[in-house]
This record gives sequence, C-alpha cells and structure tokens, in this order.
Amino acid sequence: MIEQLKSDFNKMTENLKFSENNIEFRKKNLINFIDKGFPNKRIEDWKFSDLNQIISSNIKNLSFYNDKTYEPKDQVSLINKFEHNKIIFINGVISKVDIKYEDDTKVLINNDLDLSNNSNGINPLVSLNHALVSAHIGIIVKENYSLNKPLVLYNITTEDVNSTALNLRTDIKLEKNSNLKLVTIFDDQSQNNFININQNFDIAQDAILKSYKIDHKTNSNIKYFYNNINLEKNSISENFIFSTGSKFIKNEVNCNLNDQYSSAFINGVISLKNSQHHEIKTNINHLAENTKSYQLIKTVLNDNSKGIYQGKIFVDQKAQKTNGYQLSKALLLNENTEFDGKPELEIYADDVKCSHGSTSGNLDEDSIFYLMSRGLSYQQSKELLINGFLMDAVETITDLEIKNLIKEMMGVVE
Repeated sequence: MIEQLKSDFNKMTENLKFSENNIEFRKKNLINFIDKGFPNKRIEDWKFSDLNQIISSNIKNLSFYNDKTYEPKDQVSLINKFEHNKIIFINGVISKVDIKYEDDTKVLINNDLDLSNNSNGINPLVSLNHALVSAHIGIIVKENYSLNKPLVLYNITTEDVNSTALNLRTDIKLEKNSNLKLVTIFDDQSQNNFININQNFDIAQDAILKSYKIDHKTNSNIKYFYNNINLEKNSISENFIFSTGSKFIKNEVNCNLNDQYSSAFINGVISLKNSQHHEIKTNINHLAENTKSYQLIKTVLNDNSKGIYQGKIFVDQKAQKTNGYQLSKALLLNENTEFDGKPELEIYADDVKCSHGSTSGNLDEDSIFYLMSRGLSYQQSKELLINGFLMDAVETITDLEIKNLIKEMMGVVE
C-alpha cells in the first residue's frame, strides 16, 4: 500500500502543478500518515471501529488518486423540494458552483487556497486528506449577510470509480452576524471506495451556522468525516447527522466553544440494517464562561448491523456556568445487532450543569399489542414505534424544509 500511495502522490503533484510550498506541506502530511497508517482498535478512539481492518477486508488494491475528468451535471436535482444554491463535486473534483440566489459580493467562493490553514498533525486521516486532497474549496459569508437560500454540497460518485480513496476539504468562514444553512448530501453510484471529507468552520461573533449531513443512499463505500468547528462570542452551531446509506461511516465532530454565550447543538439519527457499521463521535470543548451544548443521538439497528456513539464533553477550569447535555438511545430490533456507547464528562470547573446518558433496548411488545388492537398490522405497529423513537432527534431540526426532507427520506407521512 505504501508504494502505491507514494506513486499516486507523485502522479497527483505532477498533474495538478502545485506550488513548492503546497507540495512541501502535502509531503509532511503524507509522511505523518505513512508513519501512523489507518487507525486500528489499539487506538482508544477507534476501539469500536477498526478502520484498518475494515478497509483491508472490503477494498482490495486501494489507489489514492483519480485522474479522470468529468463534465458538469446540470441535471442534478437530488433535492427538488425547495430552491437552493449548489456546489457539485463529482468523484472528489469540483464540477459546478451555482450561487445564483445570493449577492456574490457577500458570499465568496475560492478554490485556490493555502492548504496549510487549520492543519491537524495528530489525526492520520486528516493528514491523508491534506496530502491528497484535490478538491479544496473555501466559502466566506461576509459580515451581516444571511443567505437567501440554503447552500447544498452535492457529493456524487460515478459507477466507474472503484477501490479509490477520494479526499475533499471545505473551509467555511462566517463573519460577524452572518447566517448560513448548509446541506452536505451524498449520491453514491460507485462501490468499494474510501471517501475522506474534512470540513472546517470558523463562526464569528453573533453568526449562526445550520449544517445538515445526509447519507441515505445504500452503497458499499467506506466514509470518514472530520468536522472542526470554532465558535466565537454569542455564535450558534446547529448540526444534524442522518446516517443510513453507506456500508461504513464514522462522523467525527470536534467543536470548540471559544468565547462566552456560544452554543453548539449536535443531533442525529443512525438507522442501519444488513451488515452496516456506523459511528458518531463528538468532542465538545467548553473553553469559556456561559457556553451551552446539547446532543441527542438516536440509533435503530436491524439484522447484523453495528452502531456506535462516543461523546465527550470537556469543561475547562475557566468555563464556569457551562450547560452541557448529552443523551444517546439505541433500539435493537434483533439479537444479532451491536450497539456500543461511550459517554464521557471531563470537568475542571465547579459551577456547571452537565449530564450524560446512554441506553439501549428492544421494542416494547405491549405497545405493539396495543397498536394491533387498534387495527394496525404487526409490521405497521413496529414501523410506527420506530419512527416515533427517531422523531425526538428529527424534531430538533429548526429548519422546516430540511426537517421535512429528512422525514420524507425516512418514509414518514404526516
């Protein structure tokens, strides 16, 4: 694998004509990844999801660079329920940018960025992303501007891509008192690829980010998402994860509440069947006074699927009057499923309000019997209870259009 990685790295740097500084930065990250490799279960944060074993078992002869070119797809209309701006990525390459509903002096998009910003030398998958990313886009929302329509990032893979690592990076900056609704959605027509996406958010004072990640189309790809969020005074980050499509996904969110009255909300749904394996891992770092976080993750597992939630709330000694809440609930539909929960609190301040919890269980047969006595079939009763269980998390979505889109994908009819 290492020789293939080095060969693909050299091919990419020759084809894409990077600057000397860019190539040097990439080389440092390549060396860091080669030194650490894909994470395995000996690493505490990966004890439930051995990525090294998952990739070696599912992807043979993994390549790390895709040099094919693709025409923009004007016909893309995965979301047709509401008007929106769009950026389309095809197989890890930017295909189209369309922000026709916005003032282009207030929303700036740049794909020629200094790659060294927001670097992370500890995480080997972030290093791999920095070394091999070919699609790197920056979005700046200017001060006092709120987008008129949501921005949707379409991530499309085509049938002819196989056994390839695709790396994408997006840097988003919200200036003071700005507002962005962001939807990251996946349309996988490919199989057996490793997709590695790094998103960085800098949210200035009084700014609001609403970010929704949707993976709903069944496929055999393996995905890793790393989100790093920095919040300043009185800013808000609302995040929702809908995780149900791919064979394996790990969503990792690192959120830093850097100044007082900042708030972070991370909610999500994991709904799996067959042999799917999905994980959500969060680190919420309260680093200033009067900050707030709320997390609710609901998981439904069927067949031989596996779900994991690892959530940590860290409270610095100067982060007095912190309010942190975290809850994970799992519903296991048969005895072959597995759910692993690891809630953590690390608190160094004494004037705080923090709580966490994790529960798992089966469907209540008495409730099923009650619904059947009212005329529903056994299957209808199960589906009603499952949807009711998941709705607690879905109802945390404050945007009505996005909420209705998720409900439609879940098959919920109102």
